[in-house]
Amino acid sequence: MKQSANDRMNAISEQGLCAGCGICQSIAGADKIKFVKSLNGYERPVIIGELDDFTVDRIFDICPGTRIEGLPENKLSPSTKIDKVWGPWHRIARAWAGDEKTRFEGSTGGVLTALAQFMLNDKRVDFILHVKASVKDPTFGESYLSFTEADVLETGGSRYGPSAPLINIDEILARGQTFAFIGKPCDIAALRNLAQYDVRVNELVKYWLTPVCGGFMAPYSMDSFLSRAGVARKSLTALRYRGQGCPGPTRVETAEEVKEFHYLDFWGDDESGWHLPFRCKICPDGIGEAADISASDTWIGGSPTREESKDDLGTNAVIVRTAAGLELFEAAAKAGAITIEYDITPDDMSIYQPHQVRKKYAAHDRHQGLGDQGRIVPKTDRLRLIELADELPESTRKLQRAGTRARVRSGKATEPKPEEFE
Repeated sequence: MKQSANDRMNAISEQGLCAGCGICQSIAGADKIKFVKSLNGYERPVIIGELDDFTVDRIFDICPGTRIEGLPENKLSPSTKIDKVWGPWHRIARAWAGDEKTRFEGSTGGVLTALAQFMLNDKRVDFILHVKASVKDPTFGESYLSFTEADVLETGGSRYGPSAPLINIDEILARGQTFAFIGKPCDIAALRNLAQYDVRVNELVKYWLTPVCGGFMAPYSMDSFLSRAGVARKSLTALRYRGQGCPGPTRVETAEEVKEFHYLDFWGDDESGWHLPFRCKICPDGIGEAADISASDTWIGGSPTREESKDDLGTNAVIVRTAAGLELFEAAAKAGAITIEYDITPDDMSIYQPHQVRKKYAAHDRHQGLGDQGRIVPKTDRLRLIELADELPESTRKLQRAGTRARVRSGKATEPKPEEFE
């Protein structure tokens, strides 16, 4: 029996594939899909009208839960190098924001913040589309437009909670103004997918920037952290995940008190403490291959120690992937907006981000495990996932595939039908 359009749409969330970008609301219209906090604590698309197959087909082709791909081929040039793990690049370097305050406020070295400020100051774009802390729930992020350097600085620091920067992308494009987009790799993929249907995207989005992303904290883990901190979610007035140093304190505020914790108190001292949504566990591109510029932390082994992070001013590893990104990066350095320490290699990136390497190698077989269970398998062109999987021992590949099948059968890869949390 053929599934209804509504059931097909809900399957993206129910199968744990929703990345939380919000673009589906913009595609379907706010009278059909309402992207809101759902009963399970995530932001999810709640259907409030009857969808048709055409709309759902379009969403499946744009949603980064069902389609996340590498850099468009027309963005590659003869001088582009392609690393099997780290993807296309023109230059990779260690760098930080030229302004001390921007470097301090940023979540690592402040490079993405500094580039956003430079683009506005240099009148390269009219505004920056990115996220800031939600006023309604500080554990969440919300779509935000920055028109000044001060606006940008206000948004500094990573957001490790649900954020939907593309929830109103149609309205933003309708402004007819040029902008730069800074979002998670899955958000970048969604906007690249939309560009194949909406000519305004490539006309107006002049620069695409992303942090290298390890995922965001599942809502139940956030509740657990707040419980350990002795703070009720409903009493929160502000939450700063990191920044003001590298990584800087996780700062929890209520009307009565302010508490600060170490980054490792929040995430845990190793990867075993990273409680991520299922979608993040099968992510094929946490490194932002479809962006002009990707920026990451530079901790050897992927995480700071409690001692070495005390006086760390912050240094980004920056992967410049396109000619446009290279021109921006070098112009910003020439203007003093960023400081380039020295160039590095993809091998250095693997030392700084070993968890990204492991996940990239595992992605193909994890996706095959989804297919074994009759689940939606994301489209992943231009990410070299099969080639990477073929380098693994057969025993490792079988474990990855079987592990995903087991997650599906146990219900760990399943979410309830999205319903709005009142």
